Amino acid sequence: MSSLNSTAFSHSPTFLLAGIPGLEKEQFWIAFPFSIMYAVAVLGNITLLVFIKTEPSLHEPMYLFLAMLAFTDLVLSTSSLPKMLSIFWTGSGQIGFLSCLTQLFFIHTFSSVESGVLMAMAWDRYIAICYPLRHSTILSMPVVLTLGSVVLVRGVVLVSPMCFLLRRMSFCQQHVISHSYCEHMAVVKLACGETRVSVVYGLFVAFVVAGFDVTLIVVSYTVILRAVMRLPSTEARLKAFSTCASHVCVILALYIPALFTFLTHRFGQSIPHHVHILVANLYLLVPPMLNPIVYGVRTKQIRDRLVFFFRYKGTSPIPMCIMHRIY
Repeated sequence: MSSLNSTAFSHSPTFLLAGIPGLEKEQFWIAFPFSIMYAVAVLGNITLLVFIKTEPSLHEPMYLFLAMLAFTDLVLSTSSLPKMLSIFWTGSGQIGFLSCLTQLFFIHTFSSVESGVLMAMAWDRYIAICYPLRHSTILSMPVVLTLGSVVLVRGVVLVSPMCFLLRRMSFCQQHVISHSYCEHMAVVKLACGETRVSVVYGLFVAFVVAGFDVTLIVVSYTVILRAVMRLPSTEARLKAFSTCASHVCVILALYIPALFTFLTHRFGQSIPHHVHILVANLYLLVPPMLNPIVYGVRTKQIRDRLVFFFRYKGTSPIPMCIMHRIY
């Protein structure tokens, strides 16, 4: 530990990720459910990507946005979980400054991308319910790809200055990051000298991304709710509500822990630190795990393809040939 402490560093320091401060003994066992959740997230999202790519009937806006979400979840969970598990199981918390910045960049960039994709999916639901006859015209393939590119570029452009600002800082005294991964504010708190610009810019990015996306999501679902309530039959209203229910659950699973983590960093001094870190960890685990389960179970085409695949797996070549002809 003493090798990690100094009065000041003009060069890149080496940090030590603490894991879950206050739960050092318990985190070995906490790693087991975390690893199961990570395995489910990886398997589920890869399965979604494969099915959407190989099934022509899924080459529609809703499923293309779902493929973007699956890819984002893979990057988001993989950029944090392997290192986190190594901390919990082996105590290997050392991470170089550039590696820390790289992890920070991917986590914050793809958190922004995930928020943007959920916003685009809310817009897709709004158009599908309110303008069903014009859905394919409004959300054509070029429009969907442009939206995905804009969301990705937005994340890169907004998060890159965070890394540049941290790269120019000096770090002194304690080099222990009281976190399981390199989170922006956790790293900023270790810097020497003036950090106001980094803190203010971090707040700006959070408000721009969450404020813009949440506003559009709320507006979309408010209009959707009004349109659904005007439907003539109860069955039609229930079907419309069912279509949007899974999306709302995924949105809440992302934004509630994100909001809790954001506010706790700045105003939650009374909240136990291990609670804050656990929620921050679940923020990177729960949405990637839930998304393929929720959308896979509730999407008939994906569910039928999955059932068909496992029903004929391991049987004679004839059914497999039939499957290739069908799909």
